[in-house]
Amino acid sequence: MKTNLEITDKIKNYIYPIVTFISIILVWEFIVVNNNVPQYIMPSPTKILNVFLTDHANLKMNALVTLKESVLGFIFSIILALLIGTIMDFIPFIKKCFYPIMLISQMIPTITIAPLLIIWFGFDSLPKIIMVMTTCFFPILINFVDGIENIDKDYINLFKTMDANKLSTFIHLKLPMSLESLFTGLKISATYAFVAATVAEWLGGSIGLGVYMVRAKSAYALDKVFASTIVVIIFSLIFVIVIDILKKIILKHKYKGE
Repeated sequence: MKTNLEITDKIKNYIYPIVTFISIILVWEFIVVNNNVPQYIMPSPTKILNVFLTDHANLKMNALVTLKESVLGFIFSIILALLIGTIMDFIPFIKKCFYPIMLISQMIPTITIAPLLIIWFGFDSLPKIIMVMTTCFFPILINFVDGIENIDKDYINLFKTMDANKLSTFIHLKLPMSLESLFTGLKISATYAFVAATVAEWLGGSIGLGVYMVRAKSAYALDKVFASTIVVIIFSLIFVIVIDILKKIILKHKYKGE
């Protein structure tokens, strides 16, 4: 059980950033309004919030498209990472051949990949989903593989003495003990998913938050650019929170004392 002091400290940890954020917003509003800063240079927070009232239908339509692309790409990246990570564990030769190549591939800027995907797969949702997959895949894979490799050798030796085969060892030992690392990779990738989808939409598409941003920027409607950015941030935060909740549910035996 948590003591009153621990609860108070936890509340303070939430209050400090909230108060700081509100203070920044108030200072921003004061500077923009007091100095008559043009909206096409820097809109005030109230102007940005007003977009959610005046253009909510258009914003919602584009946001749902980006949400769909991000969720699908994220799910497919999890499936692919788990599949390849499992194959690498069962066949170490494959890991030696492809793992360094995968590592190098992450050094390629995503902004250079998106135009190629659009040329190859068109302007629909498919290239955006693939973009999210390629962005989210590696952090999940590397944490999953690291989680498997960092298992105490004594546990593995124990399973060997029990004549457990590779499949049983993986299912009953390696997979459960790698979940902590896997969720770390999921949390990292969750912050990338919506950004990847938005960048892909920037470079080619007919609908989505990225397209909405580009059109708003071309019209010098920076309030809409900021509003769509807020939506991306909110979606990313929701993703991270959902993963945290799933982590605590799946690994509840580790959080019983919290």
